[in-house]
Amino acid sequence: MRLATIRTADGTRAGRVEGDDIVLLDASDVGAVLRSGRDSTAVAMADGPTVAWADAHPAPLVTHPDKIVCVGVNYLDHIAEMGRERPSAPTYFAKYRRALIGARDDIALPPLDVSTHIDWEAELAIVIGNEVRHADRSEAEAAIAGFTVLNDVSVRDYQRRTTQFLAGKTFEGMTPLGPVMVSTDEVGDGSGLAITTEVDGVVKQSSNTSELCFTAVDIVADLSRIITLEPGDIIATGTPGGVGAARTPPEWMTDGTVVRCAIDQIGETHNICRR
Repeated sequence: MRLATIRTADGTRAGRVEGDDIVLLDASDVGAVLRSGRDSTAVAMADGPTVAWADAHPAPLVTHPDKIVCVGVNYLDHIAEMGRERPSAPTYFAKYRRALIGARDDIALPPLDVSTHIDWEAELAIVIGNEVRHADRSEAEAAIAGFTVLNDVSVRDYQRRTTQFLAGKTFEGMTPLGPVMVSTDEVGDGSGLAITTEVDGVVKQSSNTSELCFTAVDIVADLSRIITLEPGDIIATGTPGGVGAARTPPEWMTDGTVVRCAIDQIGETHNICRR
């Protein structure tokens, strides 16, 4: 099953992707579908009016998640390019909901006098479907509704001002999310998927989710020991090698840069940077 959230004349609406069409559902976004509890499958599979997917305007997949948790330094190839040691536990940081934009929206670059160090980061994102706390591996796997694409656009100089990542990770209007959530019955546990980033048509990241140090199930199980995960929560699992900050000289996105992040079997975000 593939679910999306699109913008309509009356606000946002969840929909089920059926071929070239979207069947509109009785829910404001994918998060609302998942929060339907035992009725979530019925809500997701209900009949409704359709719109052409080609004409749709995707909103952030989940418009008001309770939590957006991100994992840093979690790909072996990215760890190598950054000169870090393999971590013994996941590195967590957060974003806030105003950071999120749709899969085709413009990325709002900060003013030039704030920062010019804007980097790309393609990521596999987990979408939580069931409330879970202190999960074992089977419970963690069952709590994952599906996966989507997230571009963790990073303001590197703000990220590096201190040892804490948050300042460079949650600038508003800079994190594309979507366009669809693909359920686990279609894509499994998220392993073995090709992940790529193109910047102005040039491939910058090309890897596979098999490079993850901590898998989606690992992350959900570990994080659930710290906090209760709830339906609609988003967990970004980290980015592979090939980021702009690790290049010589470093490469940054600027006004007019087109960035495409794609994950095999799931989909892609496609955004233009605007200042």
